[in-house]
Amino acid sequence: MKGLCLAGPTASGKSALALDLAEALAAEGGAEIVSVDSAQVYRGLDIGTAKPSAAERARVPHHLIDLLEPEQAYSAARFVHDAQAAAAAIRARGRVPLLVGGTMLYFHALRTGLDAMPAADPAVRAALEARAAALGWPALHAELARLDPATAARLAPNDAQRIQRALEVRQLAGRPLSELHGQAGSARPRSGDWPLIALEPASRAWLHARIAARFDAMLAAGFVDEVARLRARPGLRPTMPSMRCVGYRQAWAALDAGSLDARRLGQLRDAGIAATRQLARRQLTWLRKTDAVERIAAEAPDAPAQVLAAARARLRR
Repeated sequence: MKGLCLAGPTASGKSALALDLAEALAAEGGAEIVSVDSAQVYRGLDIGTAKPSAAERARVPHHLIDLLEPEQAYSAARFVHDAQAAAAAIRARGRVPLLVGGTMLYFHALRTGLDAMPAADPAVRAALEARAAALGWPALHAELARLDPATAARLAPNDAQRIQRALEVRQLAGRPLSELHGQAGSARPRSGDWPLIALEPASRAWLHARIAARFDAMLAAGFVDEVARLRARPGLRPTMPSMRCVGYRQAWAALDAGSLDARRLGQLRDAGIAATRQLARRQLTWLRKTDAVERIAAEAPDAPAQVLAAARARLRR
């Protein structure tokens, strides 16, 4: 086993549970946490990503947090490289690598391998962004439907990030993204090397209540001010991956419309909660389609004990 994975939708309690689990594995040498979060890699994105505090990082070592400036891009391929390196170093210290997060693409890439895709091209992306600014993303989605109907069918007309990537791949590779999926650039890893425990809430209402409470806590902690500081950075644009993250995208758009009075702050709250629910739904869909997963109800009173038992069982294999 190269590392033990703990995944779950946003607000399912996986981060707090992971801290307790890392300490409970003292008999196994202890554990260190490797973040599987495409937003926590960015410096300055703290409140909106529920980034672990300094006290939590002192309690249990964390990795793959604050790697980049928000103007930079991160990829699944780089995550796999970084996660494998972090896990190897943790194992060399006689400890357990505990990979925790909700970026399901990263888990998929780590456990099953990457498709043979062309690397991102800044010039192509800039040209696509310029066209989208002039025509709108639905127009580019319609173009994608002509070039790669299979990919377009699973994307919303305003899913800027994925539409851009699909058109970029079509231009660079000369073939549709849907054709390239499944063509590995190297030998596929074994998913058994990265056993996965999933926190899957049985109650949608339970998860929705936690999502709302979490967004309210973010607002109370100064989330809007955090986004305003990021928005003031001269090189940062709302189309960049860091600012497409759920919550940040909605807050940036709200600030673009002017100062936030109570009514508009309420609108931001509603938009942020709705977007977070959609994210959670996508995360759960991915988990339910994934095989070889130990599934535990997140809201179960004994969920921490179940996770610990499952982790220990995996480590004994």
